[in-house]
Amino acid sequence: MKFGISILSIVPMRSEISDKSEMVSQILFGEIYKIIDQRKKFSKVRLSHDKYEGWICNKQVNEIDKETFKSFLSNKKNYTTDILDIIRSESLQTIVLGSILPKLDQKKFTIGSKTYNFEGESTTGFLKKNKIVDNAMMYLNAPYLWGGRTPFGIDCSGLSQIVYRLNGIDIPRDAYQQADIGTTLSFVDESEPGDLAFFDNNEGRIIHVGIVLKNNHIIHASGKVRIDRIDQQGIFNVDKGIHTHKLRLIKSIL
Repeated sequence: MKFGISILSIVPMRSEISDKSEMVSQILFGEIYKIIDQRKKFSKVRLSHDKYEGWICNKQVNEIDKETFKSFLSNKKNYTTDILDIIRSESLQTIVLGSILPKLDQKKFTIGSKTYNFEGESTTGFLKKNKIVDNAMMYLNAPYLWGGRTPFGIDCSGLSQIVYRLNGIDIPRDAYQQADIGTTLSFVDESEPGDLAFFDNNEGRIIHVGIVLKNNHIIHASGKVRIDRIDQQGIFNVDKGIHTHKLRLIKSIL
């Protein structure tokens, strides 16, 4: 078994062995993974934080040994908290909100033979439910991007996953997986800001997730990260004057 860590700001994970294949997710700076299959141009990886699998270009693979992987896995995580940050080694590099700074100490961390300097703010997890909403608002108006996990393009479950990460909680990648965790609530009125609401299609399959706000509103990624009203029927888009998503259930995670 081989192991790796992303030393690039954003690495696309694809469903198949092709640059033209569907992007199913993204790997952010500092995220570690197991390499479970290797081909000539692509490697299949499994992320450590959510066990998500996909193919990445071998040009973007950065291998680490097993001991380093275990050390990064067990060490307390430091997450960046600004939309964009800069790290410095022999050159400058931008990283996005929610990136991991492994074993950060005195504004420095080391990956392999390279030492990085970081002057920004980070968190090991806010552990306050109100911070879930605050962090979600940082993505407001970010464009929708299937498989995206950054303020420059994000999907609905990517939004909920990265926002909970900033609160120190790892949740699964996809909406239907996220719906399997937490405590189910019976009504919208029972929910609190920061809870997750899930929506299904006509076949009953969960296809969408959003973060509950106060006063019967929700923030979610649909075209862009936006705020809409939510009721027992689902999400009501005021601009269109219709319900756009059918409510299936609400979960309290924290």
